[in-house]
Amino acid sequence: MFRNVMVGLLAIGIYVCVGAGTGTAQSSEGVTAKTMSDNAAAYRLDFSLHELEDGKKINTRQYSMGLIQGVQWQELKIGTRVPVEMKQGEVEYLDVGTNISARLQEIKSVLQLEVRADLSNFAAPDQATKTSMPVLRQLRISGATIVSTGKPIVIGVVDDPNSKRQFQLEVTATRLK
Repeated sequence: MFRNVMVGLLAIGIYVCVGAGTGTAQSSEGVTAKTMSDNAAAYRLDFSLHELEDGKKINTRQYSMGLIQGVQWQELKIGTRVPVEMKQGEVEYLDVGTNISARLQEIKSVLQLEVRADLSNFAAPDQATKTSMPVLRQLRISGATIVSTGKPIVIGVVDDPNSKRQFQLEVTATRLK
């Protein structure tokens, strides 16, 4: 009987502590899950990376990500991890490919988009299969802008210093909710 009473008291104690902790966390934050979901809006960001040569579009790559405005950075990553021997017997991996990070915030009823895009590839295509030190080309576009839903906007434009090519990163935000 004593054992049953102790188990019961222990269960009540755990319930009170967990319940009280949850209540305190909600009241100290001042935001419940319902309030947060009422204020948050979901968006899809459609990125287009246009590659131009002598002013003519020769290639376009498409990337999309879903995100909720006001939430921390979201990331889209695609590529290859390439082993590179930095010192004798020490191998590190380089990320080669596309990495796009974005954050969308509503500030005074205006959507502000921040984007970081890192794109890299092998200077010579056959380097992807070799184990020697690869030569990589890299371009980085970072920017912040005001976006209107449904309208494409160019985040940044860079010229390739080794050719007559130009890269343009464009994004369109679409509200989902």
